Amino acid sequence: MMGTSGAFAAAPWFLLAYLVLGLLGPACCRWWDRSALIVLSALPAATTVWAAAMLPSVLDGGSRTVTISWIPVLSLDLDFRLDALSMIMTLVIAGIGTLVLLYSSRYFPRGDDGLGKYLGSMLVFAGSMLGLVWADNLLLLVIFWELTGLLSYLLIAHRAGKQSSRSAASQAFLTTTAGGLVMLIGAVLLGELADTYRISEIIADPPQGGWVTAAVIMLIVGGITKSAIVPFSFWLPGAMAAPTPASAYLHAATMVKAGLYLFARLAPAFALPDGSPTFWQPLLILLGGATLLYGAVQALRQRDLKLLLAYGTVSQLGLMTLLLGAGNADALLGGMAMLLAHASFKAPLFFVVGIIDETTGTRDLTRLSGLRRRLPVPFWVAVAAGVSMAGVPPMLGFATKEAGYAGLLDGGTWGVVAVALMAVGSALTVTYTIRFLWGAFGDKDGVEPVRPKRAPALMTGPAVLLAVLGLIFGVVPQVLEGLLQSYARTAGETHADALALWHGFNLPLLLSVTGWVVGTGVFLAQRGIERARAAIAAPGAAPGGSYRATTRAVDFIAFGVTSATQRGSLPASMGAILLVLIVFPGLNLLHSGEVAGDVVLGDPAEVAVGAVVLVLAVSLLKIRRALVAVLVVGGIGYAIAVLYIVRGAPDLALTQLLVETVTLIAALLVLTRMPDTALSTGKRGNVIRTVLAIAAGALMTALALIIPGSRTLEPVSGALDGAAVTFGGGHNIVNVILVDVRAWDTYGEITVLVAAATGVASLIFINRRTGSVPRRPTVLPSDDSTRPDRPSPWLATNWSPRRSLLLEVVTRLIFHVIVVFSLFVLFVGHDEPGGGFAAGLIVGLALALRYLAGGAFELGEAAPVDAGILMGIGLLITSVMAVFGLLTGGAALQSTIFEADVAVLGHLKFVTSSLFDIGVYFVVIGLVLDVLRSMGAELDRQLVQDRVEQGQAQDRVGAGRRSGAPATAGSGRGRRR
Repeated sequence: MMGTSGAFAAAPWFLLAYLVLGLLGPACCRWWDRSALIVLSALPAATTVWAAAMLPSVLDGGSRTVTISWIPVLSLDLDFRLDALSMIMTLVIAGIGTLVLLYSSRYFPRGDDGLGKYLGSMLVFAGSMLGLVWADNLLLLVIFWELTGLLSYLLIAHRAGKQSSRSAASQAFLTTTAGGLVMLIGAVLLGELADTYRISEIIADPPQGGWVTAAVIMLIVGGITKSAIVPFSFWLPGAMAAPTPASAYLHAATMVKAGLYLFARLAPAFALPDGSPTFWQPLLILLGGATLLYGAVQALRQRDLKLLLAYGTVSQLGLMTLLLGAGNADALLGGMAMLLAHASFKAPLFFVVGIIDETTGTRDLTRLSGLRRRLPVPFWVAVAAGVSMAGVPPMLGFATKEAGYAGLLDGGTWGVVAVALMAVGSALTVTYTIRFLWGAFGDKDGVEPVRPKRAPALMTGPAVLLAVLGLIFGVVPQVLEGLLQSYARTAGETHADALALWHGFNLPLLLSVTGWVVGTGVFLAQRGIERARAAIAAPGAAPGGSYRATTRAVDFIAFGVTSATQRGSLPASMGAILLVLIVFPGLNLLHSGEVAGDVVLGDPAEVAVGAVVLVLAVSLLKIRRALVAVLVVGGIGYAIAVLYIVRGAPDLALTQLLVETVTLIAALLVLTRMPDTALSTGKRGNVIRTVLAIAAGALMTALALIIPGSRTLEPVSGALDGAAVTFGGGHNIVNVILVDVRAWDTYGEITVLVAAATGVASLIFINRRTGSVPRRPTVLPSDDSTRPDRPSPWLATNWSPRRSLLLEVVTRLIFHVIVVFSLFVLFVGHDEPGGGFAAGLIVGLALALRYLAGGAFELGEAAPVDAGILMGIGLLITSVMAVFGLLTGGAALQSTIFEADVAVLGHLKFVTSSLFDIGVYFVVIGLVLDVLRSMGAELDRQLVQDRVEQGQAQDRVGAGRRSGAPATAGSGRGRRR
């Protein structure tokens, strides 16, 4: 770690704490139930206090930084910076995050199954948002940006059993992720043009030119998708499928503000360079104004209080975008002041909606009446927050709106356009504010008063606190002005006393008063129309029609392309791949004119093994049975392992033998479930396959002979023997490469393995992948009517009623010896052949032996754990080791060597990359166990179930025939469906 300054050096530790406590959240909820939310709210509370203590250090242009070296070659360091802008966002994220967790502790019922996932997701989301606003590196900002999108997906889809929740989560995630990809391109382009990815340096000395404009526009695209600005406003109302406190946090106070934060961060450099208008003003003012009006009009059509607030949030996001789009210093001050005000009034309004929903069972404003008297505290909270949202004194919303008007009036021609849009939008804001208060608390003719339950103090308390803060800061907004001015002055000079409750009689006040009067009149007119119709019309089709049309079109095109190119024939697909390989690299190789160097034949052992490989490969052309073909292919793999041994590579040979064995077992498990059909032996097909195989082999042989002779630099392997011992702490170069030199490759590979295993298992497990592990024999139907059921055979893979007692006994005797041997291979792997990958495969083979001996019962006895948990533990260990390297002052995944002389034991050495190897060990064991559970035990269970149901159907048919009833096998199948 370097470049630290003051208390902000603790920033990385805070982010790590959010990650760790987020992972521990589910366990805490199991221990303490919903009280865990109260306990863990201490973390965002501590973050709020810690940030507030550093307030003086960021005033008047001050900042604090932390830099941790990560991947210098990619210009990707962990650069964190705290200045006035990031301080504003930090106080909102941490402060409101504390109140949301307290509120959630009573919003959710006791024993809620999804509470642990909710708590963990909220904490990691809060940490990701803090990382986003502290990031001083464009690429690091994009990483945190995408993390917030992923975690918001989990929170929106909290009620995973509801199709609407899953659809809304997918819509939000796909939309924001698409914008994030565009933003990534813009970040890379801007970083390369500026010759630095550090945001503070880019803002201090912004580059100029057409490509810079393109890069900034791409960054803005990411911002408008995240902040639900037109034309991407449709995803935010759908995201209201999330629990109400999550909506208050993500979609009112924090995540949707990420785009606004990006605009505010870039504005001092790109909004008005040299004081000249650019693309910035027309783009953001028009998009923001359109969003302001669209959201306000849609809010007036809603009957659901939560959707009304959602569209109101869309409208307010448009207003803040419009202010930041003006670009001058006073408008930027007004925009960030409005961001603070919006958090202070919109979060408590969502809290109030949650209270109404929980205590009355409905959010439909046409069914609510009389709540003003029965819920007095939420009523007055809603009034205070609503008054602030409408921009009425003495609330903070009034002072910030006045500052916004003042800033826009100094914004030139585009400022005048923005003032007109803001005036119309503000009037409509007054209208939907009154509609909300009337809908939630008004007495309605013909509607029976609702009798709500009593709201818990921890639900009303956070709402009251935010309403009171809105009042205090509204009366004395000067408390906030120092922080806001510190940010705004990075874009130029500002007016003094920009935030005040009273500026005298001026144009901004006239615009505000006009908005109050017009907004009230529009509400009364709307109510008159609704009375005349005697009903409030439900809104029309859900927003996002263009999104749904786009996804349908993509699905249609994908289906057509897949149908045309993937014919369901593995030989055809492989043949196409090999043909492309032969044509393009092969033609380039012929065109280059390169020739192979001297060819030196190996020793007789290599020639003999090579001949065996050729004979086995040619014999595949004549083999008719799939089982024999699989065994022959396995023989080729074993022969190649022998070649590794002859060439002096025992580590590669060991891995090849183990991988080939596991692959062979998986293939045999699949074949036992497939019909015993003959392989295609047509003469024409074999000729084509032979030609392709020979051509591909010749090409790869030519490349293997030519490429080494084309080398112009010294091979990197020449320096690895000494570096492996000095820096990697091991004499086994292969293992040191895997867990140290190329550890990122290994980390990526095991991540892909976990993803692939999860995908395969999800296709085979019908209901759920996790759950109880089979610990008892399955049951098969019996042909003997006196014994309707009998235990399944121990050799479950072929359903043979004969048991091999010798195999069972020997397997149980040697199983533990094999596991202990795997531990030996694991820990000697740094200096001798072995390592985590090979050791994990050894355990996997031991588990496969147990399964072959006794089926699902034996496998459950040997490994009574879920495979996904094992793989997750492995990934967690490897991830922790990546972070450990950073915390010790090195690079990610860098090894640390500990040596000591211990009495009796002598000289001992421990390398931290051995822990990374342990993570790989767990991942590989989990992978093999997943293969055995999905392709073996689960298919066994499904086969048993099918046989039982077929037997029951036959019994019903027989009983029907004996009784003369018209029972048929078809009726049994119908009942099964």
